[in-house]
Amino acid sequence: MQRRKFLKNVSLSGLGPLLLNGLPVNALANTVGGLQSLAATSTNDRVLVLIQLHGGNDGLNTLVPLHQYDQYVNLRSNIALPRQGNRAVIPLDSTLEEQQRLGLHPDMRSFKNLYDHGKAALVQSVAYHNMNGSHFRSRDVWFMGGDYNSNYSSGWVGRYLDNVFPGYPDSYPSEGMPDPLAVEIGSRVSLTFHRSNGLPVAIALEDPERYYKLVSSVGGKLPGKEDGYYGEEIDYIKGIEQQANDYSQRIEQVFAKGKNSGVTYPIQYPYQTSNTLRKNDLAMPLKTIARLLSGGSKTKIFLARLNGFDTHANQAVRQDPTHGDHAALLYNLFSAVEAFQTDLRNLGIEDRVMTATFSEFGRRVRSNDSLGTDHGTAAPMFVFGKHVKPGVVGRNPDLFDLDDRDNLKQQYDYRQVFGTLMADWLQAPPEAIRASKFANFTTNEQKLPLVQGMRTPAPIPAPSPAPAPTPAPSPPPSGSFEIYHCYPNPAWEHTVVRYQTDYILPLVVLTLRDENGESLIVEKRENIPPGKHEITLIVRNLPTGTYYYTMEAAGHEQTERLQKV
Repeated sequence: MQRRKFLKNVSLSGLGPLLLNGLPVNALANTVGGLQSLAATSTNDRVLVLIQLHGGNDGLNTLVPLHQYDQYVNLRSNIALPRQGNRAVIPLDSTLEEQQRLGLHPDMRSFKNLYDHGKAALVQSVAYHNMNGSHFRSRDVWFMGGDYNSNYSSGWVGRYLDNVFPGYPDSYPSEGMPDPLAVEIGSRVSLTFHRSNGLPVAIALEDPERYYKLVSSVGGKLPGKEDGYYGEEIDYIKGIEQQANDYSQRIEQVFAKGKNSGVTYPIQYPYQTSNTLRKNDLAMPLKTIARLLSGGSKTKIFLARLNGFDTHANQAVRQDPTHGDHAALLYNLFSAVEAFQTDLRNLGIEDRVMTATFSEFGRRVRSNDSLGTDHGTAAPMFVFGKHVKPGVVGRNPDLFDLDDRDNLKQQYDYRQVFGTLMADWLQAPPEAIRASKFANFTTNEQKLPLVQGMRTPAPIPAPSPAPAPTPAPSPPPSGSFEIYHCYPNPAWEHTVVRYQTDYILPLVVLTLRDENGESLIVEKRENIPPGKHEITLIVRNLPTGTYYYTMEAAGHEQTERLQKV
């Protein structure tokens, strides 16, 4: 293959176009510094999936503040969602205080299902100070991890990982870490994955076989440095050509080995829209990520993108504001995430993955005459996963207290969300968080309650002080016993707590307590055989309120929240 043809098909980071399930994919590879090293030396196998809502999501038609519904209609009467009827807003959580209650867009039933199963949380009114209304500048701010006035040539992920493991890429890929740490689904590389030297960090992946053939066809060595326009790019590619070949083979193998569980990912929005947004462009990226993980990929960070949120016009249909482009986007987003979460559960890797959405900004509170909304400021972020702390973080936006441009006021800085996930989910060390410039946003006062319910290893008993006929056996390894969230939650008559074990459990104790810690119900089971089991708690006679249930077995103890309605 000629060099110019190779360069035409290869991103400047040095790894070529790869199609996975027909999608262009960027594998964030060697120039990301510590990304590979982090994966190789990580003490956990947790994965973070980021979903970018490209264009600026309208948070106010995503989450309607019901306590100010009349004011909501007054401010955007031509696109306001109805409170009654077949496609009325969906009440999110009746256990929330009156001023905190929210109505979901009628096409967000998938989010409601995830929330009710304890696998979704939302953070209200996320932004940054002096928010910029430019798509390009605002995306750069989110990716670089800075303020409006910051001008970093690197991204928060790149800086963080480059600090943890300097000296990469001389020894990678390795036997312990054969994969790129991060993968971006798309044809370009976001600033968030750039290192402090400003180099891009991605490869463009299209089809595993095609990618492998492209990279391997370059042959042994590229010619010497070429002067002129492509000189620097060719010299850079020469330095990582071997990694490109190694990663191409590895990605092809992982993708071929992986599988999905048979879950039906949504193909398209079931109603007509004004343009091509009917097709669900997020389903295939998430399906691809699940397959890569099931195939043994050790990649730690994924980034997928859903385009179309710049809804200046045709956000809603004049005859029925519950339909339109924004409705299709919300359906595509949450139905794809629900299918992804189910796929991960069926594949047995749900424990490993947490997913978060973000968008460069929200939309104006007042709608425009084109049945749309213009660039705004604060908007909600959503977090999903088995180990998310379910619920609503923050108060409902106040529609009577807007800024001087009719925008929602900020409650949380976006770095509090990213920083919390970095610290509590990925378990980043303090020095790495400082390097990412998120240290001020990960103090105990600034971190947000987003992660909970992590499994803890069963304790290993101390040796017997005196000889005994038969020493007590050590508990089984961590991970062989698992407790799931109860369902339904909120509950009225009963709730069911499910658990799974790979070994015989001598005793299982399930205790329901009120907010004062008083035990109300205690259920015990003995000699539980391997397999899936459940315990039903009858709660119909309990007052409405918040309760906590704790399951104890084989040295494991896990406490979760239950809402009684």
